[in-house]
Amino acid sequence: MNVTILGSGSWGTALSLLLSDNGHRVTLWSRHSEKAAQMSRTRVNPLLPQRELPQSISITSDLFCVETADLVVLAPPSFAVRDTARAVAAHLRPGTILVSVSKGIEKGSHLRMSQLIEQEVGPAFPVVALSGPSHAEEVAISLPTGCVAACRDKAAAETVQDVFMSRRFRVYSSPDIVGVEICGAMKNVVALCCGISDGMGYGDNTKALLLTRSMLEMSRLGRALGGTEGTFSGLAGMGDLIVTCTSMHSRNRRAGILIGQGKSAQEAVEEIGEVVEGYYAARSVREIADSLALDLPICDAVYHVLYEGHDPRESVDRLMSRDRKEEVGWVGTLSI
Repeated sequence: MNVTILGSGSWGTALSLLLSDNGHRVTLWSRHSEKAAQMSRTRVNPLLPQRELPQSISITSDLFCVETADLVVLAPPSFAVRDTARAVAAHLRPGTILVSVSKGIEKGSHLRMSQLIEQEVGPAFPVVALSGPSHAEEVAISLPTGCVAACRDKAAAETVQDVFMSRRFRVYSSPDIVGVEICGAMKNVVALCCGISDGMGYGDNTKALLLTRSMLEMSRLGRALGGTEGTFSGLAGMGDLIVTCTSMHSRNRRAGILIGQGKSAQEAVEEIGEVVEGYYAARSVREIADSLALDLPICDAVYHVLYEGHDPRESVDRLMSRDRKEEVGWVGTLSI
């Protein structure tokens, strides 16, 4: 299959290696002509130096590369997904499957990535969200990994499943694209929170508390938007929470650590030097929750730390001092 990957960051590069290993004809596109030329010459992405790019992967900055693609993967940062989809729309062949691997919620519109892609390209192109616990650094060197391909179109989801699946990259299919994408956005907010906890010197007990209660908040928002309950305890939900909140590969966790050590949110984001998706998602999650009158205390606390300068330790005290709750209610449901 001819596959074009739009976005030459670490994730787009790792997926180009995976798909090339799977025997597909892969083109990796960069919006920056200088970066494309350098990678083509050196066969290395500086963001992912663990492995050279084989000559079988074409590298370009020319969007005409999508005109012969059977499948197009959109892998830019979430804030650039709309512009990328708009730029590529006129070059797509009808019926081309689009795969969204960016995790976020658009500022202002509160659209999920698949929704804004559909707005820009129209209904002739099925959009599949590929998400789950998957650090680029590990996928690039073929460490066993599992993800979810989600789409309301079963045939499209299963096509993506077949294209990406290998002995080192297992893919499950799902119709719940809403839940999968909400998980992908919210887990970055939680990773910031867990990083802040780590930066303040709190321990494993605290992280377990944050992970477990945050998954309930994720489930609450996701279900309110139409997601399916089981998604939140699966790979896209709890799986991605675990990997993002516990690993130093995670930019969101590393930024949180800096905040917990006393830096402002802006200073932390600048020091990381790459996109910290959770910083932007925190505002969108807060605004969506407010519009739906949902109580998401952990996500709310993260928002106040990031955007209003609240002291993280005082935020923890407020969370720990909330009115007592039942974990499992008398009717058998978990309570927020």
